Amino acid sequence: MKRIHIFISGKVQGVFFRAYTQKKAQELGLCGWVQNLPDGQVEVVAEGSKEMLEIFWQWCYQGSPSSKVTKVEAKWSEAMQEWKNFFIR
Repeated sequence: MKRIHIFISGKVQGVFFRAYTQKKAQELGLCGWVQNLPDGQVEVVAEGSKEMLEIFWQWCYQGSPSSKVTKVEAKWSEAMQEWKNFFIR
């Protein structure tokens, strides 16, 4: 099990990015959370299998239909297994 911590920049707030992120994470069987940041970015922490996290990471470049992602930064680490589901903060 792995953990990925992602920061997504661009037009990612006010475009249902968090809801689509939650839906995608749940489809992939991931646990964690997503939240808006005051600087306009979206922050995501997700845990699961490396394979599913890589699919999720690539999806973050696309995001919700109305979003315009310009940058995705990610850091990998070992899973801490803090959550049992994926939620919006």
